[in-house]
This record gives sequence, structure tokens and C-alpha cells, in this order.
Amino acid sequence: MTPFERRTRACQERLAADDTDAVVLFPSRNLLYLSGFDEEPAERHLLLFVPRDGEPVFLVPDLYETQVRAESWVADVRTWSDDEDPLVALESIVFDLELDDGRILVDDTMWARFTQDLRAILPTAEFDLASDVIAPLRVQKDDEELDALRRAGAVADCVVDRIRDMGEDAIGMTETELASEIEQLLAEEGGEGIPFGPLVGSGPNGAMPHHSHGDRVIESGDPVILDFGTRVDHYPSDQTRTVVFDGEPPEGFEEVHEIVQAARTAAVDVVEPGVTAGDVDHAAREVIEDAGYGDRFIHRTGHGVGLDVHEEPYIVSGSDRELEVGNVFSIEPGIYLPDEFGVRIEDLVVVTDDGAELLNDTDRGWRV
Repeated sequence: MTPFERRTRACQERLAADDTDAVVLFPSRNLLYLSGFDEEPAERHLLLFVPRDGEPVFLVPDLYETQVRAESWVADVRTWSDDEDPLVALESIVFDLELDDGRILVDDTMWARFTQDLRAILPTAEFDLASDVIAPLRVQKDDEELDALRRAGAVADCVVDRIRDMGEDAIGMTETELASEIEQLLAEEGGEGIPFGPLVGSGPNGAMPHHSHGDRVIESGDPVILDFGTRVDHYPSDQTRTVVFDGEPPEGFEEVHEIVQAARTAAVDVVEPGVTAGDVDHAAREVIEDAGYGDRFIHRTGHGVGLDVHEEPYIVSGSDRELEVGNVFSIEPGIYLPDEFGVRIEDLVVVTDDGAELLNDTDRGWRV
């Protein structure tokens, strides 16, 4: 049984437990997770039906048939051509799966036109979101997923080291030039695209947590936040380091960097099964608050990472979600001083039987 079939069968077990008749997916991370087939959303009807019992059914444009059969484990692939009405084929599948009066879960990101077509064909059905059954599966990574995440983390680590080695050569580059260099190095090290554009925040730009990059020139003494990752077999890495490429940093920077380092360590140290996401957030936030910078830590401590770079579990204040073995998430405390600089340090962790496995292992110091 392939990992994708195994996940589909687990999904069907959850459908049965929830008294739900089927989940319907369209091109998305959920579709990839269950079928192994990856495609971007488009205007043609391409849907996967996973019934509570029996075999899943693909409805695809006929120009996709060979590709879907080659890349997916699903055997029942039904097609329609551009000169046909796809709703005829759609209605046939709905009839065969006996979904007329059932409870149907649709992909959370499904385009409205496809949802509306399902509603028109199933006027008496009850509709809800696929995340009801798929999110609890995706939050616990299996061995294949963890292997991909480890390899993606290793690629990012190699690039962190190469960027740090630039030293004073980075002085005079713009943030955008350095971001382009990061993308190129990720590809050279075996990365398969990027889950988000590299964030390069130099000097005062680093005080904006989601500043991407711009035409500001990196100067001697600038703290520079570097936040980037890549994908390997669809799974991403995501790490952040804050460095000074040359010269001496501004007053107060070393203290702030040390505080953020301590907050990251405190959060990692409390990770284990049964601890809540709120507990992890509190461990990091307490260090920063005790140091007097609580009002400058202005975001959650972390987010889950899987096929999506932001997914459950979210490491946020007050969350009572208990961590489970196989959860993967970021720990990324930060302090941001407007018009001065920012500091963020981020690693990905896997919850293990007795603690946390780090997926990043590069120097977290600020000197290069």
C-alpha cells in the first residue's frame, strides 16, 4: 500500500466515524496528500471523490487521463472532453456513489464555481469542509513526510552556511539582490522551488516581521533577518537567522539577540507529547516579557509545517491543543524595535516520544 492509499484509507475511517458520506477534493494540497497527483487549480473540472466505503473516483479532463493514471494510485479515473458538459459526468459519479442525501465535505480551497455545481446536483445534501477529516491526518507526519522535511531542512542549512560565508561581500548588496542569491543557492543545493519568497530585512526593515525585501542597500553594522526555505518532494523548510555581515551592530542589538536566543531555547526545551501549543508559546514569551520586551514580540511563536508552510498546529498564546508525536512546527520568537532593527531566530521541530527533534542545525549566532 502506497503512503497515499494508506492516507486515503485513514480518511475513509474518519468519514465513517463522523457519519459522513464523502469528501470531494480539487487541485490542492489535500488532493496531493491523498492521491499523489499534484496540479494547480484551473477552470476545468478536476475532482477526486473519496466515499466512506469503496474506491475513490477521479473525474478529470481527458487530456489529464494518462498523467493522472501515471502519478496517482487511484484506479477509477473517469474523463470528459472539452466538447462535453462535465456536469453530466459529475452527475453520473454522484449517482454511482449514492450521495444524493448525504453529508459531503468539500476541499477548503475549492473554487466557488465547482462548489456551486456540486450544490446544484446535490440540492438536499449537507455540505461542510474537508479539513474536518483531513486536517487531523495531516497534522501527524508519517515517515515519508518526515524524510522529505529533513532533507528540505538540510538544503536550507547548507544555504545558511553559504550566505554566512559571504561576510563583508554582502555589504553593498541590496536586499533584493541577496534574496535572489538565496534562491539561486537553494536550487544549487537541491531545492525544488520555494514555499515563499525569501525575507531579507536589513537595519530598520528588520523591525517589520513580514518585510520581504527591497532596494535598501545592506550597510556595515546592519542586523539582517534572513528567513527562507525550499521544497523537497513537495515538503518545505522554513528557518530564520539574524546576522551582521560586517562591522559592529547598533547599541542594544547583542542583548536583544541573546534574549531571542534564550526564548527559542526555552520553547524547544518544553516540547513533548501532551504539552499544549499554548505552553510552548508561553515558554518563549515569558523570557521576552521578563526581559522587558513583551510588547515588541508581536506574533505567535510558531506554526505547523507540512505540505503547506502554514498549517496546524499553531503555536499561539492560550491554545489548549495538546502536541502529539509527529507534529512539525516552527519555533520563531522575535523582538522588533521600530526604526532600529529586528531579531528573529526560527527552527522547525518534530515532536518525538520524549521531546523534540530539530530540523535545523546551523549557527544561531549573529557574527559571521
